Amino acid sequence: MKGNLYLIPNLLGGDDTDIVSKTVLDSIQKIKHYIVENERDARRYLIKLKIKTAIDDLTFFVLDKHDKRQNLAEFIEPLTRGIDVGLISDAGCPAVADPGALIVAEAHKRNIPIFPLVGPSSILLALMASGLNGQQFSFLGYLPIQQNEKSKKIKELDKQIAKDKSTQIFIETPYRNDKLFDELVKSCNKYTKLCIACDISLESQFIKTKSIEAWRKSKPNLHKRPTVFLLGS
Repeated sequence: MKGNLYLIPNLLGGDDTDIVSKTVLDSIQKIKHYIVENERDARRYLIKLKIKTAIDDLTFFVLDKHDKRQNLAEFIEPLTRGIDVGLISDAGCPAVADPGALIVAEAHKRNIPIFPLVGPSSILLALMASGLNGQQFSFLGYLPIQQNEKSKKIKELDKQIAKDKSTQIFIETPYRNDKLFDELVKSCNKYTKLCIACDISLESQFIKTKSIEAWRKSKPNLHKRPTVFLLGS
């Protein structure tokens, strides 16, 4: 009998654990093996959730998205022996804009049961609050870093939105947010709508949808703040 892989959502920031579902709280009480991006952060999160098992009695496997040599089979091995494993993202839902997708793919190859648990996703929360098309949308991850390629991609997205009225969602490394904003207001049609969803679920939360023309008159402070950008019509 194989173990279960539980996909455990993390907070988007802050210390408010009230939003964590009872299913997550119940699940962590029976899990002693975890796959995480940062062991120290994962330990802190589990302590916040008042896990009953002593934190030093837990086993952590650290998934390094920058290390292509990692043997993912080692992460999956406990599951093949009937041991339940929890996959925790650094923020939000595992495997969504997150290297945890690699683990889930490996689990599928071995017919391991997978249980996604309910929790916050900055991408979906931003879409919900944007007022843009929630019937047809695409999440693009990160846009190209090079300025010329980024400008070209944004113009392509702007044309796509005008054609099919879809919503285009993307993120950026927080310290590059301001440069991305500048490029968006420069490259997009003035009638295109831009939603900026910043610090979602925190006290400093800022979510606003306006036309590009309106944004050109009022630039927000996005420097080093987790932000989701949405373009639509």
